[in-house]
Parts: sequence; C-alpha cells; structure tokens
Amino acid sequence: MSQTSKKTPSDGESKSETSFVNRFLRGSNLGSSKADSRKENNDPTTADFQPSDETQKTAALDTAKPLTSEMDLGSRMEKNEQFLQKLGKKAVDKCLDLNNCRLTTADMREMVALLPFLPDLEELDISWNDFIGGTLHLITQQMHLVSKLKILRLGSCRLTTDDVRALGDAIKVIPQLEELNLSWNGKVGGNLPLLLQNFQEGSKIQTLELVDCALTSEDGAFVGRLLPVLQNLEVLDLSINGNIGGSVNSIAQGLKSTSNLKVLKLHSCGLSQKSVKLLDAAFGHLGELRKLDLSCNKELGGGFEDSAAQLATLERLEALDLHQCSLTEDDVVSLTQVIPLLSSLQELDLSANKKMGSSSEHLLSRLRFLPTLKSLLVNNCALQSETFSALAEASIHLPALEIFDLSWNKCVGGNLSLLLETLKLSTSLQVLRLSSCSLLTEDVALLE
Repeated sequence: MSQTSKKTPSDGESKSETSFVNRFLRGSNLGSSKADSRKENNDPTTADFQPSDETQKTAALDTAKPLTSEMDLGSRMEKNEQFLQKLGKKAVDKCLDLNNCRLTTADMREMVALLPFLPDLEELDISWNDFIGGTLHLITQQMHLVSKLKILRLGSCRLTTDDVRALGDAIKVIPQLEELNLSWNGKVGGNLPLLLQNFQEGSKIQTLELVDCALTSEDGAFVGRLLPVLQNLEVLDLSINGNIGGSVNSIAQGLKSTSNLKVLKLHSCGLSQKSVKLLDAAFGHLGELRKLDLSCNKELGGGFEDSAAQLATLERLEALDLHQCSLTEDDVVSLTQVIPLLSSLQELDLSANKKMGSSSEHLLSRLRFLPTLKSLLVNNCALQSETFSALAEASIHLPALEIFDLSWNKCVGGNLSLLLETLKLSTSLQVLRLSSCSLLTEDVALLE
C-alpha cells in the first residue's frame, strides 16, 4: 500500500492516488464542506456587521475542529496501515485476507477499527487463527458497516457457542452474503440453528461449508429443513460429520429443492446402505451437479446394488469420488451400468475398495466410453491380472487422461507392458503412480 500524501491548502486539486487512505480521505469530504460553510457564514463581506473579536475567536475555533478531525482520521488510517504491514497484508477496497496470521484479541480490535474505512468490503477471511475464539462479537457488532459482504471465511477459529450465536444475529445485516465457511469449528455442532436460522427465503447464499463441525443428527435434520430456503445454493460441504448419517432422510428431501447445486460433498458422514437409496432419490432433482463426493463411508458398501439408477441422470457430473466405500461385487455390477453413461465425467476415484478387484473387469473395460476422463484413481483395489488387462486396454481410448494411479496393486508387476501402448500414444498423461506395485526390472526398463 502506498504511503499517505499530505495535502496543504496550496496544493489545489490532488492527483489520483492509489493509496486506500487517500481514496478514503478524498471520498469522505470530511471537514471541507463544513469548513466552507462556516467560512461563508463568517465572511465579513457577506455580513451586515463586522464580527467582534470574540466572534472571530469562536469562528476560528469552529473552523479548526474539522481540521483536527481530519488529522485524527489520518492518524487512525496510518495506524491501520501499520497494523496490516505488521501482518504482511494489504487492504483493498473489496477484500481483507487475514487467514493464518496468528491474530490475537488485540489484533481483532485493530481489525475491527478498519471496518468503518471499508464500506465496499466484499470478502473477509480470518480463517486459521486459533486464538480469536470468544472474540467474534467484536466483529459482529460492527458487521452493519460492511453490509456489502459476500464472502465470510471463519474456518478453524475455535469459535465458541457465544461466537456462533453472535454470528447468527449478524447474518441479518449482511444480506448480500454468498459464501459462508465455518469448517473445523467444533462448537458449531449442536448450535447450527442458532447460526443459520436467520437465512430467509431468497437468501443469496451460494456456498455453505461446514466440514468437521461436530454436527449432530439434529443439526443434519435442520440442514434438511433449511435447504428449500437456499434456492441459490451451489456448493454444500458437510464432510467429516460422522453423526449426520442418521438424518440423511431429511437432507435428501431438502436436496430435492436445490436444483442449482453443483457440488455435494458428504465425505466421511456415516452414510449407510439406506443412505444411498435416499440420496439416489434426490439425484434426479440435481441436474446441475458437477461434483459428488461420497468417499470414506465404510458402511455404504452394498447400497448401490439396487439404488444407482438416478445416478445416471447426472449428465453434467464431472467428478465422482467413491474411494474407501467398501464397494461390494454387486455394487460394482450396478455401477458398471451407470458410470459409462456419465459422459461428462473427468475425475473418477474408486481407490481403496479391495472387494472390487476380481469383479471390476467389465466396469474398467467400459471406461473407454468416457473420452473426457482426466483423472483415474484405482489404487489399492486388489486388481487381478484380468481386471488390469481390461483396464490397460480401455486406457488406450482415454486421450485426455492426465493422472493415472495404480499404486498398491501387486498384479501390475510383470504386466506393465500391457500399458505400453497407452504410454506411447498418450500426449496428456502427466502423472503415473506405481507405488508398491511389485515392479520387475523389465517393468522399470519400460519407463526409461
């Protein structure tokens, strides 16, 4: 940020400045209009009488007040700049990023002092500051000063219950809010209604991230009831909340009303076989979905056997993550009918599903119908020679493939030559992972 330029009365019109301080001082007109008004009222040429000495003294004092205020303002702004410089940050009109700055309570007070000078602020990020828990009220009490705020990130701030309550009240004065990230704050769990109950129909919120917030089953049910209000929602991340699996019925019902949703992440949420059936019923209403993450739900295995039909309707899906879901042979059979129909798919992660090793030959063979596939992760799937052979043949028909992970599949050792054609023809492949694949000397020679 450029240094503040001092302006003397003889300077005339100042040149355009890039410093935020100067822009604010110019824009505020602080003192100038009042001083001009007082000058006009005390000008002897416009009055019917000559003012007394006492009147002149009073006028001089009155005229000095705005100047003192402007000096105080300049001093305050200089302190604000020093505060930001101390943190190695810069303030711009629309973004204040103080994430991972080890903010203290004193820093929070200084940051709050900035807000009156940032009326056009649209993005505030104070994530990863572990020492500010319990101080959020300092900000929320002044949140009306930044009513244009669109993005608020408070991830991993050790928010307290009082912080959550204060933020819930403040949401009413930031109606333009489009993104809210409260991830990695355990006290959000059990208090979610306090936080989000002020979202009203017509809310502009597009991104809601609540990763690892210790959400309860009741919180999950509340999310389900809230979703119909969030008509503009595009990203919903409830990952690493293992207790919301029991409220998937409510969440799935709510998802039917979020037709604009593009990203749904339910990684490690305690989903079960029944959860898949409930979610599958919602997929038919999510025609805009681009990314679906159901990974690390170990009880989910077996859920796709009779419940994958609606998954095929996600014609715009670009990323599907099912790693570590304990997929069964019957799941694989069902997914064999569905995954090849996802013609827009660019990323597929089936890794760490060891039971699919002997039953995935047809599924892997049909991946050839996904010409836009860029990332394929099948590491640690206990692939056998037949399934690896089918995969190698299909990979020849994946011209866009950039990342190919076969790690922890012992069958690759001694059979890497099956991938030779792919390695020769591919112009896009950037990453080939073969960790712990029991490679032989001749396999390594192929890679040289």
